[in-house]
Amino acid sequence: MRRDVFQAIADPTRREIIHLLAKDSLNLNSIAENFSVSRPAISKHIRILTECGLVGIRTAGRERICYANLQGLREVADWTARYQDFWNSKLDDLGDFLEKEKKHKKKK
Repeated sequence: MRRDVFQAIADPTRREIIHLLAKDSLNLNSIAENFSVSRPAISKHIRILTECGLVGIRTAGRERICYANLQGLREVADWTARYQDFWNSKLDDLGDFLEKEKKHKKKK
């Protein structure tokens, strides 16, 4: 089952896992040490992140090493970029309006 990237990053624990793995590849126990939830809960989060392509797993001996695949966040960046021009324009318009109001009040 391929999961949605947006579903994966909606959870704060999964976002923190991505943050940890962006710094360094870690095994499951090392990841779990950073959280107050159980190791099976972390494994479930890792599975979701793997299914949506944000985390990869490689085997080194008996260990499973997790690493970040940040290219998967391109979908999120592309989606938010569509709205960047819109919001920049609206905020510019608001700034212009507030500046005009400020000048108008000074004239009174």
